[in-house]
Amino acid sequence: MKYRNLANTGEKLSAVGLGCMGMSFAYGPGDDEESIATLHKALDLGINFWDTADMYALGKNEELISKVLVPNRDKVFIATKFGFRVKDEGAGFSGTPGTYIDGSPAYLKTAVEASLKRLKIDTIDLYYAHRIDPNVPVEDMVGAMADLVKEGKIRYLGLSEASAASLRKAQAVHPIAALQSEYSVLTRDLEAEILPTCRELGITLVPYSPLARGIITATIGDASSLDATDWRRTLPRFEETHWENNQKLVNEFAALAKDKNATPAQLALAWVLAQGEDIIPIPGTKKRKYLEENAGAVNIELSKSDLDAIEALLHKYPDVGQRYSDGAMKLVNQ
Repeated sequence: MKYRNLANTGEKLSAVGLGCMGMSFAYGPGDDEESIATLHKALDLGINFWDTADMYALGKNEELISKVLVPNRDKVFIATKFGFRVKDEGAGFSGTPGTYIDGSPAYLKTAVEASLKRLKIDTIDLYYAHRIDPNVPVEDMVGAMADLVKEGKIRYLGLSEASAASLRKAQAVHPIAALQSEYSVLTRDLEAEILPTCRELGITLVPYSPLARGIITATIGDASSLDATDWRRTLPRFEETHWENNQKLVNEFAALAKDKNATPAQLALAWVLAQGEDIIPIPGTKKRKYLEENAGAVNIELSKSDLDAIEALLHKYPDVGQRYSDGAMKLVNQ
């Protein structure tokens, strides 16, 4: 494994991290035994950057991770998030009527204690605000997060899906180590303003869904092939309207990967890694075989001609569809 710096913190994180959400939430049935084995395999591979959130199966994901995190605490840099709340105790998804955002200092104090208890640790390495709450000034929220640093409950602050303006407001209160946002060959809206702002302020970008929810891996059929409980069935990119475009794109992307003796997933991750040393993607998986495949991406070097070929392909098939439903889109880049 290769390693990258987290902002100017001195922390060395695996260049490919591990998103743990799918082990418990959103992507069909879980398999705790395989998930636990995957977490152990991550340790074997030197993947020390693990990501979760309190909303993933209402805390069950944090509880699952704790089983491997606690006995290996010195080997794992753990990130979790707060901010999403549910109205009916059901594990809803981003942008659905059953969920809402609460970035208030009062809720933050409750949320961090709950995450610490579920993770069974004393200090969270990186604590993100999962979304920006339009009803709470960013400065107030970040000020309250900074208090948790002073109390020793968290080490570094992060924001998720924040705008350039919110990043600037936050950074003026306390150093922000990381911005977690969706970023992949198919999702690049932050390149115009948000990524340059991260670089100006010295904030590491942590892309989630760097494999475009699995579309780019060439392993998924249309939405009907997904489990009935799989949240991706609700996403525009899996709808019939965009599916023909996306299948053509994916098939040609897979051909480019084959030319590099790589899988499509590895090529997609290599593309993200090639966008800058200040970027640390966290592809999610709940299976060891995919974890090993993802880890192999750090050894793939892309030439300018490789990058140009990918760019040309994206321009050839532009109708990929929106990354989220309309409701969820209202919550991003705020």
